[in-house]
Amino acid sequence: MPVQGKPPAKVQVTWDGDHRFDGRRASGGPSIRMDASGVTGPSPVDTLLSALAGCTGVDVVDILAKRRTPISALSVDVEGERFAGVPGRLTKVHLAYRIVGADVERVHAERAIELAVTKYCSVRDSLDPNLPVTWSLELNGAAV
Repeated sequence: MPVQGKPPAKVQVTWDGDHRFDGRRASGGPSIRMDASGVTGPSPVDTLLSALAGCTGVDVVDILAKRRTPISALSVDVEGERFAGVPGRLTKVHLAYRIVGADVERVHAERAIELAVTKYCSVRDSLDPNLPVTWSLELNGAAV
């Protein structure tokens, strides 16, 4: 019996003048604003980078929770280098994770990030496999 995949992701994006677009699930619900001019929301590329950070972040939180070492804070700074021509595609991405958690050991946080970036994040897996995605970790204020 073939393995069934998840149902298709369906979104609707509506133009709101100038470079502004609002996206939401086709079935309704909350929306996100994208603005290529960066005035009323993040650009589409910024939104993609945010999706990558959010996707890997969910996995990191879940992996550490399963280890019974929940975190108290997580943030991810993302830097995406871009091609100078047209289209200005991403050529390299770096994710800088900042994790706070009293019982979180560095080796386990690093493993959680590695698994999130290389195995579990569907956003990462949907990007060009040749796009370099690197990461770093600051755990409880220590960058090491």
